Amino acid sequence: MTKYFYDTEFHEDGSTIDLISIGIVAEDGREYYAVNSDMDHDRISTNDWLCQNVVPHLPLTRDKPTKGFGSSRWIWSLDRRSVFVKPKWVIANEVREFLRAEPNPELWADFSAYDHVALAQLWGKMIHLPAGLPMYTRDFQQRLDDLGRPEIPEQVHGAHDALADAHHLRRCFEHVSDL
Repeated sequence: MTKYFYDTEFHEDGSTIDLISIGIVAEDGREYYAVNSDMDHDRISTNDWLCQNVVPHLPLTRDKPTKGFGSSRWIWSLDRRSVFVKPKWVIANEVREFLRAEPNPELWADFSAYDHVALAQLWGKMIHLPAGLPMYTRDFQQRLDDLGRPEIPEQVHGAHDALADAHHLRRCFEHVSDL
């Protein structure tokens, strides 16, 4: 059984969870990162938190998002030439193959509820998860509760960058496993 540590960045409004990016780190060192070229740019551009915390980590055509004077919209553009920017159907196929490279994948995420929904929705409804993928993701916060809330390493850079967050989760998991 191979452990996979992953994180998703997404836009959610209480009704939908739309994938922005996904980062996955396998315990054997393999990693996967993709940015959804099909994301709803217009909706994201009106979300201050996403534009300040998530969008700057994406492959962009300019350095960082900017907000027009007197506007509620942020101005930013994905660099669609980046190898990481892909349509959602391509991400779904690549993630499926990445996670099924070893039998019986074990999925881990931090505050995993929304991450699992964003992952499952790559293929539509949860019942459409590809064969061999678990229908749940183990939650690192629950593991910390079970262990009495031990101290974990601080993430010093890359917060809200899906791949950096997945790497940090793996480090934290290994840290508490060594206790």
